[in-house]
Amino acid sequence: MPLAPARTPYLWPAAALVANAFVWGTSWWPFRQLEARGLHPLWATVLIYAVAVVVILALRPRALGQLVRTPALWVLVLASGTTNAAFNWAVTIGDVVRVVLLFYLMPLWAVLLARWVLHEPLTRTAGARVVLALAGAAIVLWPDGRSGWEALPLPRSLPDWLGVIGGFSFALNNVMLRREAHRPEEGRALAMFCGGMGVAGALALALAGSGAVPGIPAPAPAWIAGVAAMALLFLVGNLALQYGAARLPANVTSVVMLTEILFASVTALALGGGSLSAQLLAGGALILLAALLSTLSKAHSH
Repeated sequence: MPLAPARTPYLWPAAALVANAFVWGTSWWPFRQLEARGLHPLWATVLIYAVAVVVILALRPRALGQLVRTPALWVLVLASGTTNAAFNWAVTIGDVVRVVLLFYLMPLWAVLLARWVLHEPLTRTAGARVVLALAGAAIVLWPDGRSGWEALPLPRSLPDWLGVIGGFSFALNNVMLRREAHRPEEGRALAMFCGGMGVAGALALALAGSGAVPGIPAPAPAWIAGVAAMALLFLVGNLALQYGAARLPANVTSVVMLTEILFASVTALALGGGSLSAQLLAGGALILLAALLSTLSKAHSH
């Protein structure tokens, strides 16, 4: 019983991080519902993040000046925007389990980006994580019944490419957040939401111009209500992430956030959004191991 008070301060921050992981891990289903009502995931991303930007500016108007005066935050705009556009599009059109696993190659990219952006040394353990993540990706991407160049384990479908690009962008997003940690919180939050709106918007406009993506459908209560609900959920999820991450050690935060893979996989398998094969399970296990080793290395470095 004496240990109960000591545990309590960690209960709510951990629960907040799990809530955030649940929002992101299950976001594929509402995005698919919106697409079924004629709203492409890129346009859905634009509208959802536009609502969030309006709310942030209403509550923290100083954030706009911080963003405009800080060139480094524009890298965060690009990284966060690419992450959201790629991930939201990929989980809407692809196998959710496969996309999420490729997205979580993030530790591989984080090692390389931390070396380049933060000048962190490339250690043996970091190299081992890179090898594990690459091996896992190769197993996930290994094509059946192909030979020669076609047998190379490379992304071949749009969802695969979007998953990989989204994971790389997310790693860049996290590295930039670490580099700009001294900046005010509202400026960083606005940069991330502006990115989600701007990058998805630019991509949607470009693709709509070529006919590859449909335009925004006529206003209808069903999809408008869906966008409003998702904007609220993403705002709450972002607040939960900031609350939890500020109160827990970084390595604990990283481990808890991996529950997103669990939420995405379980809901996708239950609701027909993905499938699980022995190949995917083996490759996913190596990718998850690389991610867990990444969090353990953070624990030792603190």
